Amino acid sequence: MNLRDLRYIVSVAELGHFGKAALACHVSQPTLSGQILKLEEELGVAIFERVGKSIRTTAVGEQIIAHARRCLAAASDISASAKAHQDPLAGSLRIGVIPTLAPYLMPYVLPFMAETLPAAPLQLVEDLTGNLVPLLLDGELDGAIIATPKLSEKLVEELIFDEPFWLVMPKDHPLSAHKIIQPSALDPAHLLLLAEGHCLRDQSIDLCGARDHHHMHHTDVRATSLETLLHLTAAGYGLTLVPQLAVESWSALTTQLVARPLAGGQAGRQVRLVYRRDMPRTKALQVLAALMRAHLPTSLNVLAASDSAQ
Repeated sequence: MNLRDLRYIVSVAELGHFGKAALACHVSQPTLSGQILKLEEELGVAIFERVGKSIRTTAVGEQIIAHARRCLAAASDISASAKAHQDPLAGSLRIGVIPTLAPYLMPYVLPFMAETLPAAPLQLVEDLTGNLVPLLLDGELDGAIIATPKLSEKLVEELIFDEPFWLVMPKDHPLSAHKIIQPSALDPAHLLLLAEGHCLRDQSIDLCGARDHHHMHHTDVRATSLETLLHLTAAGYGLTLVPQLAVESWSALTTQLVARPLAGGQAGRQVRLVYRRDMPRTKALQVLAALMRAHLPTSLNVLAASDSAQ
């Protein structure tokens, strides 16, 4: 057994096809298939079930592949540690970002990232928090920008900024007459929400005090993006809560919508950069966190760098 064989089985598991996995691993299909067969013989178990042209991972194969991913991540960390010793700011950074942040935050960050860390290009993965955290713990990501607590004691967090929520509504809505909206004035039955899995959905429900939200009129609306929610709101279908960065970004719907801040200063989220405690690229990630804090809009409550380390 060697790292090459582990890469082969992980690639087949991810791509679901021996031919595609062989191309991804830059070997011929017979070579890849032969090595996997030898590995299965060595282990005495079948990792994959071959049914015609279909390939399925066996139950024990799932466990083996999970271990293989961790082994490959550990090997990658060894290489990264050596490189980081030579230059802690060199080498690409694989960063996950949640969908309600990526299109609004990264345009502020990327130009300065290229200037400040020219030897550390970003590889961005946009996904839900629940999908990013396992990738982070398995070493497939170097860091993740999320808006929920770090979720694991194995992770370190850098607080980046506090982002308030704004209520977005049609211009002719009665609440638009108020400059500031009291959260108690929000009717959960008219609140448009993102689909399950988005942390913004849960944060919106918590704000309205409607944890038992099955009665909510619009729970059948499972929007997968803030843009969809804004268009539904513009069409008069309801109201929605939007993070401030997104409010500052949209322009196409300004003739139909208005946005109002919420009173009390408690309606919002804390944006964090999280990474593993044993991450060899810690220095580069700390520079990335400081860079984000330094180049956000001044309208946001940016946290001081001295208060960010946890």
